[in-house]
Amino acid sequence: MLRILYLVHNLADPAVHRRVAMLEAGGAAVTLAGFRRGEAPAHSDGSTAIELGRTEDGQFTQRLASVATAAMALAGRLRHVSRPDVIIGRNLEMLALANRARAIFGGGIPLVYECLDIHRLLLDRGPVGRAMRGIERWFGRDAALLITSSPAFVRDYFAGFGQSEAPVMLLPNKVLELGAPQVSAREAAPPAAGEPWRIGWFGALRCRKSLDLLAAFTRQAGGRFEVVLRGRPAYREFDDFDGFVAAEPHIRFGGPYRNPDDLAAIYGDVHFSWAIDFFEEGLNSAWLLPNRLYEGCRYGVVPIAMAGTETARFLSERRLGVLLDDASVEGLEAALSGIDAKSYLALRQRVAAHDGTEWVAGIGDCRALVERLASLAGSRAEGEVLLEAAA
Repeated sequence: MLRILYLVHNLADPAVHRRVAMLEAGGAAVTLAGFRRGEAPAHSDGSTAIELGRTEDGQFTQRLASVATAAMALAGRLRHVSRPDVIIGRNLEMLALANRARAIFGGGIPLVYECLDIHRLLLDRGPVGRAMRGIERWFGRDAALLITSSPAFVRDYFAGFGQSEAPVMLLPNKVLELGAPQVSAREAAPPAAGEPWRIGWFGALRCRKSLDLLAAFTRQAGGRFEVVLRGRPAYREFDDFDGFVAAEPHIRFGGPYRNPDDLAAIYGDVHFSWAIDFFEEGLNSAWLLPNRLYEGCRYGVVPIAMAGTETARFLSERRLGVLLDDASVEGLEAALSGIDAKSYLALRQRVAAHDGTEWVAGIGDCRALVERLASLAGSRAEGEVLLEAAA
């Protein structure tokens, strides 16, 4: 069985636990180690993990100090861990710790750099950005594989800035479904007379510009559109998220949800999915292909994307969704004001008729991932994985 040491920046991140589930379903044994983010539980799903310290969201200097402290104590934290076949570092600071872990175990272990977001400091054109990119190139110099979720990250950053020569594995943010297919969402019927069209914005709620735009648009539309928010707000990015939402007549916040347990229910309650993020406008936000894109399309909801982004390119190639040409109330009105039952059902049917494997990762994807990782560790480990997967 392939042994993987997985180093992560946030042990409470649901995406981390989906990746662990994917690796384990593919036939690997995973040791999870990383940081607790703020006051959140380190591993809310009940799994066992090695805590390396605590970090704060958005506090980059504090995170660097925590990483330095963890590096000095890492040998002790890993003393009961068997030598892994592969070490994965999920983002830059964990890649640094992956290098340290590799040295502790005596070297020779393949390193994998998993990068699903490009931090804005890495894109700074001044001395700070040059230093950060130099650090990334240094720690990634021996990486045997780069895992990322969007071709734009490779094209516009890793190749564009000359950050990595490692082979690339694209691993999109698909909905993970193992075993029997998950229940389908009930389709939200076009609204009856006097009822609103509902736009769902789900997941990491961190974009103040999106919230302001949606608030202004729904007010201007006079109740013809309603916005449903679900997920975990990044409160530090808003002056008063709860107060702002409470004051908006056509926006409601339903709190966090369980992924994937609640996906069918929350997407079954909306007509459109907000697949737009201005959080790092023109940079990371323009390049990513977000979880909500795959989740919404998995459940047949029509995505709304911003023109000029990788999400818009992705949808345009497949002739899906609604594209917003201008990030303004007028732009949203131009894109959505003509919607009626007939045009909406045509949009929804195009999503529903699309190849579902584009939205969902199953057991085959899990095995392919682990087999790729096993190939880095050598033919013996790869053969063991193949035999176990076939058993």
